[in-house]
Amino acid sequence: MSILKSITQRLEYFRGTLFYIGYTPKAYQYSRKRDAIEKQFPRTPTQEPFPNPGKLLEAKPTPRGAHFFFEKAELQITYLTPDFALVNWLPGEPPVPYAIARHQWPEVDTILEETGQSWTIIPATSEETPNTLKINISLDGSLKYYNKAGQLFRQENPPQSKENGWIHTAPLRKEEHIYGLGERAFPLNLRDPKDGRTQVTYKMWNYDAAGTYGAGSDPMYLCIPVYIGIHQEGSYLIFYENSFEANFTLNENAIADFEGGSLRYYITTGTPQHLIERYTELTGRSPLPPRWALGYHQSHWGYRTEEAVKKEAEDFKKYNLPLSAIHLDIDVQVGFRAFTIDPDRFPKLPEFIKELLDQNVRFIAIMNPGVKYSRESNLFLEGQLLNAFCKLPNGELVSGPVWPGWCVFPDFTKPTVRHWWSRQYEYLLDVGVAGFWHDMNEPAAFILWGDRSLPKPTQHYMEGRGGDHREAHNIYGLMQAKAGYESLRNHRTNLRPFIVSRAGWAGLQRYAWTWTGDIECTWTALKLTISTVTGLGLSGIPYSGPDTGGFQGNPSAELYLRWFQMSTFLPFFRTHSSNNVSHRAPWTYGEPYLTIMRDFLQLRYRLMPYFYTLAWQTSQKGYPLVRPVFWSDPEDPKLWGIDDAFLLGDSLLVCPIVIEGETSRKVTLPKGRWYNFWNDEILESSTQITIDAPLEKIPIFVKEGSIIPMEENNELTLHIYPCSQTTTESFMYSDSGDGYGETRLDIFRMNQNKDQLEITWQQQGGYPFPYNSIRVEFHGMEPHKISLDGSETTPQSKYINCQPFEKLSVIGE
Repeated sequence: MSILKSITQRLEYFRGTLFYIGYTPKAYQYSRKRDAIEKQFPRTPTQEPFPNPGKLLEAKPTPRGAHFFFEKAELQITYLTPDFALVNWLPGEPPVPYAIARHQWPEVDTILEETGQSWTIIPATSEETPNTLKINISLDGSLKYYNKAGQLFRQENPPQSKENGWIHTAPLRKEEHIYGLGERAFPLNLRDPKDGRTQVTYKMWNYDAAGTYGAGSDPMYLCIPVYIGIHQEGSYLIFYENSFEANFTLNENAIADFEGGSLRYYITTGTPQHLIERYTELTGRSPLPPRWALGYHQSHWGYRTEEAVKKEAEDFKKYNLPLSAIHLDIDVQVGFRAFTIDPDRFPKLPEFIKELLDQNVRFIAIMNPGVKYSRESNLFLEGQLLNAFCKLPNGELVSGPVWPGWCVFPDFTKPTVRHWWSRQYEYLLDVGVAGFWHDMNEPAAFILWGDRSLPKPTQHYMEGRGGDHREAHNIYGLMQAKAGYESLRNHRTNLRPFIVSRAGWAGLQRYAWTWTGDIECTWTALKLTISTVTGLGLSGIPYSGPDTGGFQGNPSAELYLRWFQMSTFLPFFRTHSSNNVSHRAPWTYGEPYLTIMRDFLQLRYRLMPYFYTLAWQTSQKGYPLVRPVFWSDPEDPKLWGIDDAFLLGDSLLVCPIVIEGETSRKVTLPKGRWYNFWNDEILESSTQITIDAPLEKIPIFVKEGSIIPMEENNELTLHIYPCSQTTTESFMYSDSGDGYGETRLDIFRMNQNKDQLEITWQQQGGYPFPYNSIRVEFHGMEPHKISLDGSETTPQSKYINCQPFEKLSVIGE
């Protein structure tokens, strides 16, 4: 059997390899063509370069900030809130505000003072607005930033202007850690690549990793020029509103080197929670997803037919494995063309999709932006009539090879094109497709060398002001996601959109989730996923996850199991793999792996009230569901570099197994007491502990004071983890699971006083309580006497069954 499996895997690999080789002639032709175009249309300088702004000549107050005039440049500082400022250096054409969701802010009165060899600007605070951000502007254009405690948390050297862009340099402290910059295949602390280098440069240019990538690959699919810095004086966030190609170098300095555009950035200081709140207040917050999207998704490039998809769904049912969605790749399309599903291989598509939906399984279709360059394509002809496709400066259509062959590319920076593109989703929505995943939307083209995208002189509408691909490239996937989101939102007004996009930019969270692309199938890649997903969350993208098991390659049973266990606790939980590897599902490796994965999959669904509440919190405050361990205690330097574990919300600490053969691992617990999820052992925070991790488990810990809601068979279980001499608050959000109807928020307050525990329960909103029964389960204590709303009840060992209450009192032994 193992020999047959090995032969099958080799045949699949060679078949897939031949598939890719078939595109080689077009890739060669395009690579030569792209180089010729970029030589034919060289870039024109846009500004006179200077090494520094020169001397400060004049400073003028403005309604919410100040304007500074230097010999060669100008500086505008505008406060959006007392602790959040926009810093804008001129000259430079302002960006089209694609990333910005909020444009109106309350008035902020500021005070401008001359202080010797510099000027200082600070908000005029009051009891209502106590937080402040003080900025000091030196005569040479260097800036210093102080927090509300008066601590200097960031310095910036005078900026340097290039012919088409800017270089911005900020000295970093020795202990300073840097996080973010979108999707990165590096450790969580981007300043420490852990490979011996003293510096590393990260490129801002969304890039197709083309089949597989591993640790150290750069750039990646989703680059965002935002980062968080943390050091002994606190933490801060800086976001550059500039979509041009750039390089960020981190060594003794943080150097942002932009190839075009203006030097325009936003800065704020505070706790990591506060930083993410401010950033997502500016760039937008993720809307609440449909509840089913937080379940398990199965995918494989290779289903091809209705029969194969049907069998996949039946096998999940056969093995008693919950399933929420199946994703269909390009092999189900007609000639790999966008907005098509082959009617010969899916002859009864509406009926089939309804059949899946009756099993609570959604049908997700892939969507690539490239449109087949053919007069036989109605989509191409429509786009031509609308002048929808990107062109060169001489008016020639830009074309490049993608899966359908030679393709043209919609210009999503043009409103009429977005509207036209939005209409294309409608017939697939009408037949029941539940959502879409956007692929190849960096945008990507097949090449043999050079850049894997459109020629840089490619022209874009940019909402009417014009621009080229150097500026539009990074926002291309963002604007495609906007078009798709608006289609789903407008065409199905009673359902929430679901889109997963491979590429994007700042603000993508308003429209789509993402996944971490074509990651390799290795143990190193498994560990890397933790820092990639966590870093995306710190970049404002809260919903992401990997191709579980790796996209390219055939994982061992142990690797797939450990990856599956980790993915159980990530926002986007999907298995997906390439067309030249073996099909992969929880039953692929037999026992004991099937049973273990079933247990974790069922745990994921029992935890759905917790996940859904985190999703609601994300829609309100922008917090990522997956958080770095230092989120719990950012003042503890021991936590700053941890990237082999993560928090799910504030209550669960998840510590995956990322080393082959490992059956125990070391864990650093943040401050406070933590409960071992599996056996209720109470552990105090310490430098490091070693925890057993047999094949069937990974270490998971619950923070004291937590109430974890779980569900099963329409029964709600409230898992109570008592705290020590303090009061805590927990929430549970409920609604119908989709749409925009009534909502409900249950608020639990826990107070512990020696051996007595008191829990109060309040409810807000009009949605009815969704469960038939309640079970309250106590961890780390033996309940002796229990009172429910004044009436005593007898505990069943460590739990009681009850109905909704207002007050629960427990005396423990």
